[in-house]
Amino acid sequence: MTDEGNSQPLQNDSFAALRYKDFRSYLGMRFFFTFAYQMQTAVLGYYIYQQTHNKMNLAWIGLSEAIPAVGLALYGGYIADKYEKRKMLLIVLTGVFFSSVVMSFVTLKSMGAHISVSWVLLILYGMIFCNGIARAFFGPAIFTVYANSIPREIYPNAATWSSQAWQIATILGPLSAGFIYYFTGGITGNFVVILFFLLVSLILVYRLREYPAVFVPKESIGKSLREGIDFVFKNTMMISAMTLDLISVFFGGVVALLPVFALDILHVGPQGFGLMRMASSLGAAITMAIMVRFTPLNRPWRNLLIAVTGFGLCIIGFGLSRSFILTLVFLFGQGAFDSISVIIRGTLVQLLTPDHMRGRVSAVNSMFIGSSNEIGDFESGIAAQLLGTIPAVLFGGTITMAVVIFTYFKTKSLLPLKLNDIHTVEVEKAAEV
Repeated sequence: MTDEGNSQPLQNDSFAALRYKDFRSYLGMRFFFTFAYQMQTAVLGYYIYQQTHNKMNLAWIGLSEAIPAVGLALYGGYIADKYEKRKMLLIVLTGVFFSSVVMSFVTLKSMGAHISVSWVLLILYGMIFCNGIARAFFGPAIFTVYANSIPREIYPNAATWSSQAWQIATILGPLSAGFIYYFTGGITGNFVVILFFLLVSLILVYRLREYPAVFVPKESIGKSLREGIDFVFKNTMMISAMTLDLISVFFGGVVALLPVFALDILHVGPQGFGLMRMASSLGAAITMAIMVRFTPLNRPWRNLLIAVTGFGLCIIGFGLSRSFILTLVFLFGQGAFDSISVIIRGTLVQLLTPDHMRGRVSAVNSMFIGSSNEIGDFESGIAAQLLGTIPAVLFGGTITMAVVIFTYFKTKSLLPLKLNDIHTVEVEKAAEV
């Protein structure tokens, strides 16, 4: 159990992935960037709804980010395969930092009535759109850095650490946003922390070694992108997992509506909003800590369907709850079940993707999963506006359960397979194609 360059760490070592320097830098970068990004997302949603009390304005937040993130995802994956990843991440994070500077300046000016609410919203949506552009390139780049910073045999261990760092950041980010907003009386204090953590993440990216391109395109960009799309769609396990996540998060996501619950339904204010944003991530972080020792990958497809079922039931329970404590319990459970599906899905995608296609496969993955939260936020805002907040949540939970049942009957043959069995089956199918 030594550091890189010596003997390989034991696969049953809970700290195997942390013994690699680049993985530690990647993990720190992901934590601080996610902390800042989640804090910014949470506080912007609360700020915009508090200023306008219009549910559709919450929908526009998700759509503003999803349009460029999805529209440029394939090109971002192509660039990630073709160019050096460390430099690419430095450019992307610098762009996110400056968009946050603009948002900080605009919200500060609005406090002094130097700028109208309409102009504030327009500029905020514009900067969120820019962040969506950055995400289209960020996801494929870190996917490749992650995959090449550790040996393949410890991907499951690394996936647990990576997901746990992400979940802990999503606990602390929104929670900090709510309490800083409450104690400082506004959004400015949040942006001080956001900008500081974005700088820390930039420093950690600088500590990474260079990751040169392993893909030299010999055909047009269209054919290169098509190669990545074909690979995903011909892989039964991969495309099924991505589709299941897309539909369940699209209809079952409730994050965008939490400001409505905090202000209008449960009446718990910014502190309660912060706790609600935290509860889901806390459930995920605790579950992932357990999964460091107890893997859900013994029967991955069976466990994935169980996890999404639990996710759907918790969404329905959340919609029916009128108790703040019970609401936190259901949000905790939602995050716990979601974390299991994240570990399973992330490990499958990493194991089944060849090195020269990681950027493009990650791009397809981000189109299904990476932007499903934002697109789901847009759906939630529209559904809440048309159906009402509570019916919209119950509708989403019911659709999630229906999708799980349909997927179960379509993929019953995959239920008894172990991880190695799945890998063998998919490789044989790819060879036949």
